[in-house]
Amino acid sequence: MASSPLRLIKPSNHTRSISLPSRPSPLTVGVEQQLQRLRSSQEASASSQCHKLNGLRDLYDYVDDFLQLPNTQKALSQLRSEECVNKMLDRSLRVLDVCNTSRDVLLEMKKSVQDLLSSIRRKRGGESGLADDVKEYMICQKKLNKTVQKCVEDLKKNENEHASFSLLEEDPNVVAIVGSLREVNAITNSIFKSLLSSISQPRKNSWPLISKLMNKRKVASHNENTECFNDVEKADAALLNLMSSKSCKDTQNVLKHLEALDSSIRGLTEGLDCVFRSSIKTRVSLLNILNC
Repeated sequence: MASSPLRLIKPSNHTRSISLPSRPSPLTVGVEQQLQRLRSSQEASASSQCHKLNGLRDLYDYVDDFLQLPNTQKALSQLRSEECVNKMLDRSLRVLDVCNTSRDVLLEMKKSVQDLLSSIRRKRGGESGLADDVKEYMICQKKLNKTVQKCVEDLKKNENEHASFSLLEEDPNVVAIVGSLREVNAITNSIFKSLLSSISQPRKNSWPLISKLMNKRKVASHNENTECFNDVEKADAALLNLMSSKSCKDTQNVLKHLEALDSSIRGLTEGLDCVFRSSIKTRVSLLNILNC
C-alpha cells in the first residue's frame, strides 16, 4: 500500500531531509541547511543559547524569502484544508507569544540581578541586610520559574500535537511545504525549551542551604568545585559561598558571576528581539498568502 502523504509532515525527533518542491532554488536549500545547522547545535552541549537564537533568526529570514517565491505562494494559495491553514497561523502566533514571554522573563531577571549587584557593591546592612537582598532575589527567581515552567509545558503540548487534518487531496508540493514549515516550528519549540530551561530551576543543592542560613541555621561551606552548568547556576553557587564566608574574595566572585549573568541576559534579550522581528515578517507573509 502506498504511503500516505501525511507521513511527509509527521513530526520526528530524528534528523531527516525535507523534500521541498522539485528543482530547489538556493532559498529552499538555505532553509534545509539552516535547519540542519540548528539540529546540530541542539545536539552540541557547548553551543550557546545566543548562538542558537542567531541561527533561528537566520532560519526565519530564509523562510520568509522562501515564502516570497512565486511557486511557494501559488502552492500555498491552493491549500484546500481550512484546518491546516488555521494550524499554521496558530503556530506562527505561538512563536510570537513565546518570544514575548521569554523576553518579559529575561527583563525581570535582569532587574533582579542588577538590584542584587547594586546592593552587594554598596555592602549595605551587614549579614542581615545581605540575607534580605538575597531573599528578594530568590523570591523573584521562584516567581519567574513558575512562568517559565508553564511556558515550557505549553511548548511540550505543542510538540505533542499531531495533525488531525487530511492532506490526501493536496498537491505533493503543498504537502512538502507544509511539512517544511512544521519542521521549522518543531526546531523553534526545541530551541525555546532549551533557552527557558537554561534560565530557570535554581540549583537544588544551593538554594535550600541559603534559606537555612537566612533562618539563622548553621550551614557548611559550599564546595566551589561543585559542577555548574550555566550562568544562573554559577551565580547561585557563588552566592552560597558568599553567604557562608563573607570574605572579600567571595564578594568579588559573586560580582563576577552576577555581571556574567547580566551580560548573558542582555545577549539573550537581543537575540529574542531579532527572532521576534523575523518571525513577525514570516507570519505577515503567511497571512498575505493564506488569506488572499
